[in-house]
Amino acid sequence: MPHISTDDLHISYIESGPKDGRPVLLLHGWPDDASTWAAVSSRLADRNLRLIAPYLRGFGSSVFRNLDTLRTANGAVLAMDAIALMDSLDIETFSVVGHDWGSNIAEGLAIGWPQRVERMALLSSLPRMGGLKTPSFKQAQRYWYHWFMATKRGGEAITEDPSGFARIQWENWSPNGWFDEVTFDAVATSFENPDWVAVTLHSYRVRWGEVEPDPSSMWLEERIKETKTLSVPTIYIQGLEDGVNPPELSENLHEKFLGPFERIALQNVGHFPQREDPETVAREFAIFLEETPAF
Repeated sequence: MPHISTDDLHISYIESGPKDGRPVLLLHGWPDDASTWAAVSSRLADRNLRLIAPYLRGFGSSVFRNLDTLRTANGAVLAMDAIALMDSLDIETFSVVGHDWGSNIAEGLAIGWPQRVERMALLSSLPRMGGLKTPSFKQAQRYWYHWFMATKRGGEAITEDPSGFARIQWENWSPNGWFDEVTFDAVATSFENPDWVAVTLHSYRVRWGEVEPDPSSMWLEERIKETKTLSVPTIYIQGLEDGVNPPELSENLHEKFLGPFERIALQNVGHFPQREDPETVAREFAIFLEETPAF
């Protein structure tokens, strides 16, 4: 598997499509890995798209190079990892697709490097521009795993059984029977990365002020909080059976986008549209990503 090296990381990635095709960065979420895009990518094989799907820091074979590097995973520092990857590949402008964590990384890229992001497709997780607000009691119930991770005992339990913790989310967030054992077991190998637990805990604890963001990323964290709207052409794909971010949360999402925006709702699909309905997702991507760039 190809990889690039930064000062802190070895970032592994999967690449497909023609080298001279229109670049598209595919960012996975949690708990998942870069293989989440395999079925969609295969359906886009005949398109003029260069698809690049990295493993995020602490997932699979994307590893830290130094013992003293902070095991952080706030959205801004993950966006900095992503731009370092594109810099190393000599890709100046690109479209970005993000699911779950990847959705927020994509947003960070569009805010931090607006002249480089041509188009943005977000799946299943709402933008954080303007800052995270305390959720309603009902949504806080869906976010039980956030609060579990905020405790010492929760962190210890996840350390003992990371795969078991991840599996609960797969079971809760989408309709029954949506995945098979072979698929989950293959993805779960990415959670064996020695830093997966640390980056997972930091990602969720930092959202609610329980820990601090990576110091190197504070400039972008502040910019994301200060940003109220984006103008980059965007689509948002929402599963109507999403068990963690249900459709009512994204009904007014268009208010955050001044440029072209479309919300695409998928029937009988939960939190993982690219895995649950790759045919529809690939078709929507083909239409959206092959349109004339916005600039």
